[in-house]
Amino acid sequence: MSDPPDPRQGVRRIPVGERSNKVSSGDFAGPPPPDPDVSFQRFYDSLPHILAADSLRAVASGIASAVARDRAIVWMLGGHVVKTGLSLVLIDLMERGAVTHLAVNGATVIHDYETCRWGGTSEDVEAGLSDGTFGMALETGRDMNMAIRRGRDEGLGLGAALAADLDSRTDNQHPELSLIMACQRLGIPLSVHVAVGSDIIHQHPEADGAAIGETSYADFLTLVESLKRLDDGGAAVNVGSAVILPEVFLKALTIRRNVDGGAPRGFLTADFDMIRQYRPRVNVVERPTRTGGGQGYQITGHHEIMVPLLAWAVAEELSR
Repeated sequence: MSDPPDPRQGVRRIPVGERSNKVSSGDFAGPPPPDPDVSFQRFYDSLPHILAADSLRAVASGIASAVARDRAIVWMLGGHVVKTGLSLVLIDLMERGAVTHLAVNGATVIHDYETCRWGGTSEDVEAGLSDGTFGMALETGRDMNMAIRRGRDEGLGLGAALAADLDSRTDNQHPELSLIMACQRLGIPLSVHVAVGSDIIHQHPEADGAAIGETSYADFLTLVESLKRLDDGGAAVNVGSAVILPEVFLKALTIRRNVDGGAPRGFLTADFDMIRQYRPRVNVVERPTRTGGGQGYQITGHHEIMVPLLAWAVAEELSR
């Protein structure tokens, strides 16, 4: 019996340079300065000791405490965090020691990869859907999939495979904006957790489901290993992932506690998103802390406002 025809063969693709982007490198936010000036300190100290303002203080203080105690600080990101121009803010947190593991979904690395190589990302989905060109940027689909295949052959996880690909290129337009390259430079584990069929690069003929699955599962095991250091004072922060990362985090935590006698325990969790979602609330904020003696927080607001505010607050707490 012959194999069924591959529906991806013969798809029409377009050069990435001909695609219109909603986001360009010039739109990205700047990080806090090395020493936060007195104006932010006054603003931060002036916030009321009520509800979300106190929650923000608790999260920033908890992250700063985890830095001081050399505990794990795991950040989980959805794709909109890159699309809203927050990469430099997060890279600054990495450099301050406030990120020890970065866990992301497939969309996050696609936006990061495109920004690094070509300085723009985030196409008009509806316009591209009308003629079947949505997600069909040739270089994005071809090069990311080939990097994943090479990574599988070399025994790498998906995050490390993309880092190796970007690191090998001499024509990246904005490497300073890349979370992938920052993790590579700073030695921070980057795990990419993919739902097969959910990302634009899965539409391309170079996509290899076995390679995607194998490299992403390797990254899952890397996350399980990183959760060891959450015990007694670490922090786990979810920003903008409504389903994938809260589910992955819960399963990774289950394995860790299964083999480590119930640890890690006594850590802080936080969820930042534009609306309150079920899985981040129960799988990140509530269940891990109620069963482990920690504290969880859910703070609602737009990423492009709340993440810089949190980063400045962490910088302030670290300077005290």
